[in-house]
Amino acid sequence: MNINDYILEEIKALKLKDTVKDAQSLFKNYPITHFPVIENDKLLGSFAEDDLQTIEIKEDELVSYAHLLNSFFADEKATVLELLKIFADNDTNVIPVLNKERNYIGYYDLRDVLDVFSTSPFMIEESETLIIEKLEEDYSMSEVTQIVESNGGKLLGLYISERNEGAAQITLKIVSEEINEIMHTFRRYDYKVISTHENDIYLEDLKNRSEYLQKYLEM
Repeated sequence: MNINDYILEEIKALKLKDTVKDAQSLFKNYPITHFPVIENDKLLGSFAEDDLQTIEIKEDELVSYAHLLNSFFADEKATVLELLKIFADNDTNVIPVLNKERNYIGYYDLRDVLDVFSTSPFMIEESETLIIEKLEEDYSMSEVTQIVESNGGKLLGLYISERNEGAAQITLKIVSEEINEIMHTFRRYDYKVISTHENDIYLEDLKNRSEYLQKYLEM
């Protein structure tokens, strides 16, 4: 699936000669947080709805408020993950798209990009989600991959999901019928398993030991 197929031109970009009223009407009619402004096919920036809705002189041209333009965009070769980061960093649901000549060619809508991501094999293939943790200076992606594959697992993907006091949490999507063996090996390599899983032999053993100790203390 080519993400470029989702570049939209449904709404025409604003221009600095447009009025505040024009822009406010656009935001009223479409569920968007920002919208780009162009001149001669070049992106000048994007106005935020929150900024424009506070302007009272509706006959003013947008050029009077150019200082409110936000500067963010994606190029046409951006990946889905890069797009999701731009959406999140700018708290927007619309991203202007530029081609290799740096001309404006349309925009991405957050809903479309989320649909593409949610239907990717990474998301829909039946798998286990395993979250592990180790000091950043002590783990390596090659070691993580080797542990999964040496236990017969297939690693669909992984990413750093959290950093905390020098430790990194790594979220893995794994296809495996031996998830317990994989978790056991990670623990043997001093990784902490953060996520909980049914029939986790290690946790079950700890639970049994705890119950045995409690009974012993009550004797």
